[in-house]
Amino acid sequence: MSINIDFLRSIKMVAWADYKSEAKKRGALALELFVAHSTPAKTPEDVKAALPDHLVYQARLEAQGQLAFAGPMSDETGEHMQGMGLIIYRAASFDAARALAEGDPMHKSGARSFILRRWMINEGSLNLSVGLSTNAVSMT
Repeated sequence: MSINIDFLRSIKMVAWADYKSEAKKRGALALELFVAHSTPAKTPEDVKAALPDHLVYQARLEAQGQLAFAGPMSDETGEHMQGMGLIIYRAASFDAARALAEGDPMHKSGARSFILRRWMINEGSLNLSVGLSTNAVSMT
């Protein structure tokens, strides 16, 4: 499937704030988060070398409430790791989210690069079960 770039450029783009306002008016959640798609920019050895500091950084952001979700992604077959990851930040603005992504040791070292996007969550569900006496947690 190819994307017709000229067609995409011809589409009138809606301002993000206007779309968010309309989503809220129709009763959607309109929760705004920020997604960094992180891809290898250097060798697998470079990615692996930056991993310990990256994980410490992620844990700190999680403890501060700035990290919603993060983790590795497979290749297109679903069978292999390629060093790619998806990081979802909670931030007050696009610039604040960019600062979080730029502060990641994986990105600072140049082992991976990232593309940052706003993400508006309108639909879906999340089920969380916490077993208080068993210390069991499951999410579906």
